[in-house]
Parts: sequence; structure tokens; C-alpha cells
Amino acid sequence: MIPQTQIAKIELRAPAPLVTVHSPENPMQVKRSLPSIPHLYRNMRRWTEIFSVLSKYGLADWLSRTHIDFVKNQLKSPDGEVLARLTQAERVRLALSHLGPTFIKFGQMLSTRPDIVGVELATELAKLQADVPADPFDEVRATIESEQGRRLEDLFLSFDEVPLASASIGQVHQAQLLNGRDVIVKVRHAGIERAIETDLDILAGLAQMAERTEEFRPYQPRALVAQMARIMPRELNFRLELRNLVQFASMLEDFSSVRIPRVYEELSSERMLTMEFLDGFKLTRLSTGENGTVEEHLTPDLPPEIDLTEVARQGANLYLQMIFNEGMYHADPHPGNVLIMDDGRIGLLDFGMVGRISEQLREDIESMLMAIVNQDVVMLVTLVKRVGSCPMDLDESALSCEVADFVGHFATQSLANFDMSGALREFIGIVRRFYITLPGEAAMLIKVLIQLEGTGRLLDPDFSLMEIMKPFHRRLLLRRLSPARQARKMRRMYMQVEHLVDSLPGAITNILEQVQKGKFDVHLDHRRLGPSVNRLVMGLMTSALFLGSSVMLSYKVPPLLFHEGTWMGLEDLSVLGLVGAITSIVIGSRLYLAIRRSGNLDKGE
Repeated sequence: MIPQTQIAKIELRAPAPLVTVHSPENPMQVKRSLPSIPHLYRNMRRWTEIFSVLSKYGLADWLSRTHIDFVKNQLKSPDGEVLARLTQAERVRLALSHLGPTFIKFGQMLSTRPDIVGVELATELAKLQADVPADPFDEVRATIESEQGRRLEDLFLSFDEVPLASASIGQVHQAQLLNGRDVIVKVRHAGIERAIETDLDILAGLAQMAERTEEFRPYQPRALVAQMARIMPRELNFRLELRNLVQFASMLEDFSSVRIPRVYEELSSERMLTMEFLDGFKLTRLSTGENGTVEEHLTPDLPPEIDLTEVARQGANLYLQMIFNEGMYHADPHPGNVLIMDDGRIGLLDFGMVGRISEQLREDIESMLMAIVNQDVVMLVTLVKRVGSCPMDLDESALSCEVADFVGHFATQSLANFDMSGALREFIGIVRRFYITLPGEAAMLIKVLIQLEGTGRLLDPDFSLMEIMKPFHRRLLLRRLSPARQARKMRRMYMQVEHLVDSLPGAITNILEQVQKGKFDVHLDHRRLGPSVNRLVMGLMTSALFLGSSVMLSYKVPPLLFHEGTWMGLEDLSVLGLVGAITSIVIGSRLYLAIRRSGNLDKGE
């Protein structure tokens, strides 16, 4: 969990100044260092606002640990909630929500990385919803007409001026085509590109500052902001969501249980997207009774003939098909993005976030599942190390013990009662404790599976995702043994060996020529030697200073102290020698304490 108390304690330093250069391939900005321009002062008002918010929520975190009730009640959120009485994860969510669209998107991205921020915070950040004021209708009209080159009245039979919703990137309006069909039109907010560019600059600066603190360094802030800078241009371009909708419609055309909105490409562009309006029952409207089950009288708009248990099974089967067979899946299955149509089909909304999983990673995840079922601890540890990025000082024996406990607990559960989300949360906890970083696609998949089981249990409290996966286990085994898969592997191996045979003679010849010409260089990367070298140099300088000061004291180099008389038997002391000797003793003592604190004073290899 991110230590929120540190937010208010970060030292305010100007990060490396940047200059923006427009790139024709990318609607966002390409960042480049420019030391002559103080980056901090380019957006001073926004910097001040951000540090004010972070300080407020950081102070609330500190107050939450005190026992002074009347002080706790002083800090409140914009909605009137007492901040000091909220959980730390809730305060982080509220702080990001307070800071606006870019930070909300950043929080939503962090919600897909439970391996970095933890499951509790990732779950809380998944609740982030941007409630951004809608653009005036005149600006919406101007955007649509500039994109289409025609008047709004020539494009739509009717267009609702009041938006259905307004999110961080754009707002949604209901409209009618000239042929009378109901559609949804997403329009990008005017000026959102500049606002996001400014906030990304500031996030880069905050990440540089956070990288200098021990508490934040494990969260890899600079890497996360760099990932954010890559994602945002795709979020801003509605053509990519259009492409996702078309691709999913083609991929799932044989599934009669799902409905993907049809898109109208002729009325879509980079800044607007027109798609079919799906009218159905949103899962967010489901209400549960006292025993946690959905009761008929609490869902009055849902047709009585629809079996929610069957809907949950169909939805889970659909997602598992997308993940394990197609390698591409809808990455945001929370209840707000799922509809139950009047005919019982499942309607999926919002394809801005799509997960893709490579064949190699898919096979590794399949192997992990089989290792858990077979209680093969050694194989599971090997796969975790292969899939994730492990620290150099990884304690493999401790990792094996934790994985053994994990497997022993969950492998004995029956499929009908298997707690998939609980198993994934505990697995993420193990990964975080050992500072193992999973690839982004694996972390997103884990988040989707946790979300999927939660949505399934909203429909059916007895829902078990692991039980739905049982047929997929058999298919995994059969697919691994299939001749077609073995043929693909042999084909890949042959291509790799062929490439190696083609390139090896040339590479060897190149090395031999460099050796003959005396130009062959070997570059060694010395890791963790910096502190040792610094201490060695400081020790040598201290020794030289002490010896030089001793000589100056011995030869009574002027100016002198106690030249006219004595003090405690001392006379004719060289001032320069005395200052040098005292300085060398102080530096030597500090060096000794630093080595002793590191635990390497007399520890053997």
C-alpha cells in the first residue's frame, strides 16, 4: 500500500526541465530534457494546486493515527466526508479524484497493477469515476461539425443536447440517425489534450521526486508514468475504440449469448465515436436481500423469465473463451459495463480498455493453474520467476515456503467452493512481498479475473469461476498435446535455429576482425560498487588529510596558536594542522559509523 503519510513530506525540488516537441505520429508530446528552462515554473498554478491537495490528504493520513477527535473532523473531502476517518486506500482514491481527469486515469491504470500497489488499493482505485463538467452544447456541435465537415442537422435526425454522462476524456449524448435508429455519440472534451499534456509533465516531475524516496521506489513511479504517457494517446483517439469494437464483433459473431454495439464508421473519427444504443438492464441496478441473494421484487425491470445464474455462467464462459482461446478480452467487466438484454443476451459496453495476452504468457498461466491443481510447488516457483521480474537478492527458499503454503491451502479446495479471487489476492500478496513485478498483461488479467468473479457473484452468490474453468482445464491439456501445437513449436524453433545459423558466421567473423585490429572491447557493468568506491575514496582522502595535518602540526606551520604562552601544556599549535586533524577525525568517524550501520564492517562473504 502506498504510504500516504509521505505525500506531505516530499521535498519540493524542481524536476529535470523538459521541452515538448510535437510528433506527427503521436498526438501527445515527445519529452526531451532542456536544462535551461525551469520546468517547475512552467505550470506553477497547477503545481501549487497539486501539492495543496497532496498535503491535505497526507495530513489527514497523519491525523487518522491520533486520538484527538475534534481535530480529525476539521479536514473534509469536497463531498463532506471526514478524511481522517476513511481508510488509507479511500484517501488515495479521493486525492486522485480531486486532482482531475489525468490523475483519475492514472489511478485507473494503477488499479490494473495489483502486483505493484496491492489488491486493496487496486480494488479501491477501480471505483474511480470521473465526474467532469460537460462541455457546452455549442462546443460539442463545433467538434462534430469540424470532424464531419457537415452541419449537425444533416447528420442526425435528433441530437439530445443534455449528455447522458461526462467522463474524463469525453461526454456521451443520445441521438437518432436519419433512418431513425437510436445511437450513442461519444465526443472528446475540447482542450483535453493540452490539460493532459500539462498533467503528464507534472506527473513526470512527481515521479522523479518519488523515485528518490525509499517508500515510493518499490512502486516504480517513473515506469508507471511512462506507461501512462504511452496509454493516454490511445485513450484520446476514438478510432482505436472503434477498431476494438469491430474486432470483437467479428471475433464473437458465433456467440449468440453476447451483443456488441454496432459502430458507424462514417460518423466516427479521432474525436467522436458513433455506435448503436443498447437498451438493457444494467447490473449496477441489481439489489440484494438480507442473505446476499438477488430477489425478484428488488429487480422490477428485469424480465422474470431471465435466469441470473445462467447469465453468470454464460458471461464467465464468454470471458474464458476470449482469454484462453482468443488471447484478447474486454478488460473492464465491472457491473456498469454489462447489460442484460430483454432476450437474455449479455451486452458489453466501453471497449476503450482491451487486454491482450501473448501465446507464451498464456501457456505460462495455464501451466501455473495446472501446477496448483497438481500441487507442484517447484514448477510454480519456476514459472513465477520466469513470468515476473525478480530482484537480484530474491530469497528463493523463503519464496518456495510461501508458495508451498499457498498451494497447500488452495489445491485442496473443491472446484465448487474454490475461491478464485481469494487465491489471486493471496498470490499477488506473495509477489509483492518479494518485490516481484509481473508483466502488465499478466497483472491486468489477474485484475479482470477478480472483477469477473465479483460480477458473477453479484448475479449468483454460489458462483464459482474455478468450476466454470473446469472444462477449460481439459481443453488446455488436449491443446498442449495436440499435433498442431507441437508443429507450431517446431516451426518456431526451426525459424530461430535457421536465423542463428545464418547470422552466426558473420557475427564470429566480425568479432575476429575486431580482435585482429585491436578494436575488440569488453564492457563490464559493475553493480553496487558505487557506495564501496565512494567510501574507499573518502577513506583515502581522510587518511591523506590526517597525515598532512600531522606533518603541519609537527613542523609548527604558521599561523600558530598559543605562541606566546601555553594551555594545558600545549604551545605553538598550527591552526591549519589542527583544523585538518579535527576534520579528518570527524569524517573518519562518520565513515566508520556508516560502514557499521550497513552491517558490512566485519561480515564475511
